[in-house]
Amino acid sequence: MTRLNRLLRPRSIAVLGAGWAENVIEQCRKMGFDGPIWPVHPKRATVGGFKAYASLTDLPAPPDATFIGVNRFATRDVVRELAAMGAGGAICFASGWEEAGEAGLQAELVAAAGEMPILGPNCYGVINYLDGALLWPDQHGGRRVDRGVALLSQSSNIVINLTMQARGLPVAYVACLGNAAQVGLAELAAALLADERVTALGLYVEGIDDAPAFAALAEAARAAGKGIVAVKSGKTEASRAAAASHTASLAGGGAASSAFLRQAGVAEVDTLSALIETLKIFHVHGPGLGARLCSLSCSGGEAGLVADLAAPAGITFPPVPAAKAARLGEILGPIVSIANPLDYHTFIWGDGPRTTDVFTTMLSGYDAGIFIIDPPRPDRCDPASFEPALAAIVAAQAATGKPAFPVASLPENFDEPRAVAMMAQGVVPLMGLETALAALRAAQVQPGLPGWRPLAAPSARPTRLLSEVEAKALLSRAGIAVPRGATAAHLADLVPALADLRPPFALKGLGFAHKTEAGAVRLGLADLAGQAEMPGAAGYLVEEMVSDACAEILLGLRRDPVYGVTLTLGMGGVTVEVLADTVTLVLPLTPDEIAASLRRLRLWPLLDGYRGRARPDLAALVAVAAQLCALMQGDDTLEEIEINPLLLRPSGAVAVDALIRSAE
Repeated sequence: MTRLNRLLRPRSIAVLGAGWAENVIEQCRKMGFDGPIWPVHPKRATVGGFKAYASLTDLPAPPDATFIGVNRFATRDVVRELAAMGAGGAICFASGWEEAGEAGLQAELVAAAGEMPILGPNCYGVINYLDGALLWPDQHGGRRVDRGVALLSQSSNIVINLTMQARGLPVAYVACLGNAAQVGLAELAAALLADERVTALGLYVEGIDDAPAFAALAEAARAAGKGIVAVKSGKTEASRAAAASHTASLAGGGAASSAFLRQAGVAEVDTLSALIETLKIFHVHGPGLGARLCSLSCSGGEAGLVADLAAPAGITFPPVPAAKAARLGEILGPIVSIANPLDYHTFIWGDGPRTTDVFTTMLSGYDAGIFIIDPPRPDRCDPASFEPALAAIVAAQAATGKPAFPVASLPENFDEPRAVAMMAQGVVPLMGLETALAALRAAQVQPGLPGWRPLAAPSARPTRLLSEVEAKALLSRAGIAVPRGATAAHLADLVPALADLRPPFALKGLGFAHKTEAGAVRLGLADLAGQAEMPGAAGYLVEEMVSDACAEILLGLRRDPVYGVTLTLGMGGVTVEVLADTVTLVLPLTPDEIAASLRRLRLWPLLDGYRGRARPDLAALVAVAAQLCALMQGDDTLEEIEINPLLLRPSGAVAVDALIRSAE
């Protein structure tokens, strides 16, 4: 039970306004809502065929849910009156609040609501398909269900479009947040998932307002066997301070949000089609689909196509186990080559028992199976010949207990009645091969670590850029190796220091965020003879160069306004943004998580002794990353730390360039 229970599952509904109120009443009627509906209108005797009440005080009882379809100033006053009378909650439909510069008015609305929950303002509303209760002023494509998934969106149009799907997905709730002035994403999502009839949650997310609360929600959902899948928009948004560091540009927006969702155990997809297909998998099978997949089709072309499309989707097909291969060879004969993906040809087409035997034998060796099958369109063709194969897929799942997914190459090749019928049998048809592969990969999302919550997000504050000398001194105090060197205000003053250093040398001008671009780096020097002053330099640093490096790594941490602190690591050097081969993680982290993330780099083989290359000391890399994490967690004045490059040796690592920003 949550404070949103009356609003989401109302037994009585009040509606205010004229045209919008009539639309809400019409939708409730169509969906069979059997509770009282009370229109409130000061001048009309009836609204939408129901008796109208002149004011809220005339209602028979405080309503559980109210749709407020009046202007924003009247909305504030109505909310205050509803809260005073003990109403259960309200949808604030009107626009023109904070999104239009009326921040003060929105704050007044929240104050007027007090403890009564409100969704919005600027919110379309909520649809409850389980109980037929709609606080919704428009058309939609759903129907009554006994159980299904919840759809929660920060865009009304997006979620309306989702209700029009014809893919067999049963939808239990549709909800919009609007401006989320009072009830936020995590609270509304938790309230929807609290209904035992809800099987999974689909999100269209523009922003996450409370990352720790959202992580807690995701953990609770997983414990209840309910998967969450999200489309996160705005991933190309330029991050703050992007000009100051490589980390800021590489770890902005999309990288940080994707890292957070992954670590929280939330599946992320890029398209609405993949969102729907992943939700279908979660609805029937729950989260945590196994990664060992097989693929079966009766065509070599289909087998080749699925193999080609699987790799970009992050899916691999393990070889057929020997015992299974032998049995398949007995059934299919010597002409068929036993492989995964399997082209079983058409020798068994129409033979239900043999097809079932093949499908069951193959599926039993894996976590789940893809069965590519495109039934002919029923309006122009006869799909009867496909029925034995479809029945064999159902039988294989029943016999093995493993998920069997009939996959149509084109989404339109499974019509809605067939999709609904198969879902009712507990078999999930997936529409469109590329979308199916994306959904299957997303459904393999792993749970987050128990109790994992991101660090508190910082408030905006002015910062200053430390000089490289200051930055390296800080790193050295933290136990991170830096090159031996010396500093001076002028080049001539550096010459005596060279006697204590070993060439070759690196000469750097201080006071530049990006020294290479400013022409403030000179490498491989035997001495300083003939070196000219660097225009704009605030001093100079000369250092011993590292001669035995095996790899250049970027290591960067920064405070994120939503996710607390992020760590970005990957292939570094002057081409870091061209390569863009980095991974981003959200703190707190364990050394094992840091080490495992390296394998997600495209150029990981170069760090793993590719073609006899010297292996860099990855343990040293992980240790430096862990030290930096501890540094950021222990000193909240630090805003950003970037080492680029961290030079990895066969033994050890040296930070040869450092950028640190701290609070002023």
